[in-house]
Amino acid sequence: MATVYYEKDADRANIADRKVAVLGYGSQGHAHALNLKESGIDVVVGLREGSSSKAKAEEAGLTVLTNAEAAKVADVIMMLLPDTEIAAVYEADVAPNLNPGDALFFAHGFNVRFGYVQAPEGIDVALAAPKGPGHLVRRTYTEGGGVPCLIAVEQDATGKARDLALAYADAIGGTRAGVIETTFTEETETDLFGEQAVLCGGLTALVQAGFETLTEAGYQPEMAYFECLHELKLIVDLMYEEGIAGMRYSISTTAEYGDLVSGPRLITPAVKAEMKNVLDDITSGKFAEQFVNEVKSGGANFDALRKAGAEHQIETVGKELRGMMPWISAGKKSVTEISGGD
Repeated sequence: MATVYYEKDADRANIADRKVAVLGYGSQGHAHALNLKESGIDVVVGLREGSSSKAKAEEAGLTVLTNAEAAKVADVIMMLLPDTEIAAVYEADVAPNLNPGDALFFAHGFNVRFGYVQAPEGIDVALAAPKGPGHLVRRTYTEGGGVPCLIAVEQDATGKARDLALAYADAIGGTRAGVIETTFTEETETDLFGEQAVLCGGLTALVQAGFETLTEAGYQPEMAYFECLHELKLIVDLMYEEGIAGMRYSISTTAEYGDLVSGPRLITPAVKAEMKNVLDDITSGKFAEQFVNEVKSGGANFDALRKAGAEHQIETVGKELRGMMPWISAGKKSVTEISGGD
């Protein structure tokens, strides 16, 4: 079992005299920058020229510089940009401004694990990754809590990289909930696999296949939507709160029995074997290369896949049904209405 570190295990003094540059002010960027600031850490935000996020960051009381300026004045640089943008920003703005003893931080190991960013000798390279979205990292911090965090060290030039990573996690609230030490390789590969095989890819394909099976058998699309998508939140919430066993305890005996006898008919050894192929593509770097090349080439296939998903019947039916349930979105903006930050 992994060791879990809490506030008593972190020494804030390891980051107290450092200047941190948070590059990016999106979901994670705004949370890290504000939490660090309110923890008494000297922090600046780095953004590209003309960024729409500059005004928001300044209104929050943060100092905003260009990415290059921020990297130059700081000795801890946290890269909180999209995975496909990090390498270019690193080469153009960060690498020329690194000095021996500086620390390069990430919240996801993708670019380091697959070699898109290779820091020179003399630079600490570490990970401080909250296991939750930025808005939750920020909200729980303001409420006196925190989101569990991962830390890892890829390059320990100073001999103090781990202590610095733990202090950083402490300053954004992670030690209030618990911090687990991992490696860049483990964090990256498990994160990508979870997204592709279960949380996103596996789940969406399963939901769509279930919906199609019912509608092709003549059942009303509205019924198929309720049974294959809408009620999913109930099950996920139960699993989130009590685990799989707790979920099974809470549902009807009919549902529990159906779960136990039919689940293995769907997730067969062949499906698990294909999951292994997905994992192999991740660990070999094949997926990373495919993804980066797709984005670099303009993303035509990416856009086509997005378009096909958005035009699936489950989306049109779901939109109509959600319109009958205003409590779902009460007081919230649609995710498609929220513009992403830098």
